[in-house]
Amino acid sequence: MAEKFLMPKLSPTMEEGQISQWVKNEGDAFEANETLAEVDTDKATMEMTALSGGTLLKILKDAGDTAALGETIAIIGQAGEDIADLLKEVSSNGKSEPEKPATDDTKRTKSEKEPASSDDVNSPHVSQGSASPDSPSSNVKTAKSEEPSSPPAQASNTNGRLIVSPIAARMAAENGVDLKSISGSGPNGRIIKRDIEAAVSGRSSASDGQKQTFTPSNQVGASAFRDEQTSKIRQVIASRLAESIGPIPTFYLTVEIEMDNTLAVRKQINANLDDDAKISVNDIIIKAAAMSLLRHPWVNASYQDKTVRFYEQADIGVAVAIDEGLITPVVRGANMKGLAEISAEIKDLAAKAKSKKLQPEEYTGATFSISNLGMMGVKEFTAIINPPEAAIIAIGGANHTPVVRAGEIKIRSIMNVTMSCDHRVIDGATGAKFLQTFKQMLESPAMMLM
Repeated sequence: MAEKFLMPKLSPTMEEGQISQWVKNEGDAFEANETLAEVDTDKATMEMTALSGGTLLKILKDAGDTAALGETIAIIGQAGEDIADLLKEVSSNGKSEPEKPATDDTKRTKSEKEPASSDDVNSPHVSQGSASPDSPSSNVKTAKSEEPSSPPAQASNTNGRLIVSPIAARMAAENGVDLKSISGSGPNGRIIKRDIEAAVSGRSSASDGQKQTFTPSNQVGASAFRDEQTSKIRQVIASRLAESIGPIPTFYLTVEIEMDNTLAVRKQINANLDDDAKISVNDIIIKAAAMSLLRHPWVNASYQDKTVRFYEQADIGVAVAIDEGLITPVVRGANMKGLAEISAEIKDLAAKAKSKKLQPEEYTGATFSISNLGMMGVKEFTAIINPPEAAIIAIGGANHTPVVRAGEIKIRSIMNVTMSCDHRVIDGATGAKFLQTFKQMLESPAMMLM
């Protein structure tokens, strides 16, 4: 019997999802446990998987469209069934239906296991590229970057808007490419990265051997602009920023740490490891933070209205930059793991984050977070706390700095670390003592063995 296929809840904080692509087309048959579509949630791209076999009779939400939880996105059933009544019912209900509890008759996707703790999207600093004056002023509807290709089609849909991936939109702005002149080769005419690359390449070839001339103009109007649909991850980042910086009383502590001994230890360890197994400075920082947290339980805690929750192990959230913002994969029990194990886990989690394949349990429930921008040349910054955690440390770069030691000027690798603290849990002295321990462990790495 034909029935409605509803937008399911694919992550703990998901309120709506954006169809990234339909893996099956209208009229295609599918088996149980087979993927029908990919959906961009607030955290990652998730697969919608059928629990029973059937046929995809009608797609109601195309690639790039957004649907609320419980909203009808397709109709499934057996081939040849009459779906006129269902289409009429969906149309009469409007575009959105209220979220419905999953039952055996309505549930058509695998539900993800939801962890008990709240989500951990890190907040600070990454911004989107700005639009070029040459960018079109029409609305642009964003979609997941780079999908499997389909036959080229016109980029504009029936309502005159453009469907363009975030990467393609950014490349077009940077290279002054008019998106209206591009025919998208992605699903449903979506403009993707290779379309912009082809346009830029063709323009370069046409201009080879020609001398460029520039004519000044006194007639300069207001800059053209482009509106891009906000990704789910960016929406959650914005929400979490407002939740954190407003109601949470935050104070900041900064300390300078000599990293020479840590750098020497890292060099010694890596001399005995294969290239793909070498550890980073950040791996050692994670271990030092985890060991320090065990000595300062009030930092490894969270405020829970009428109680303070103390965690028995250090689950460290590590900020990773992706196209849509930042996400914090979690290294569970970092205090119990060696540097090589932490390094391998971070590489695996970072790769999953960048390909949007993280599962909810891999990015939620951290007890403390680290944001490191030192590798980008940033000397010092402040990071925003991820509720319900009580603190986050912002790591700057280690720079050669002249310091006075025993009355003599020495050159040391100095790293600035700033800790953001939730004053409902952490007092000034508590935060300072934690940083003192953290500093001692990095300046004397052998302390991590105690």
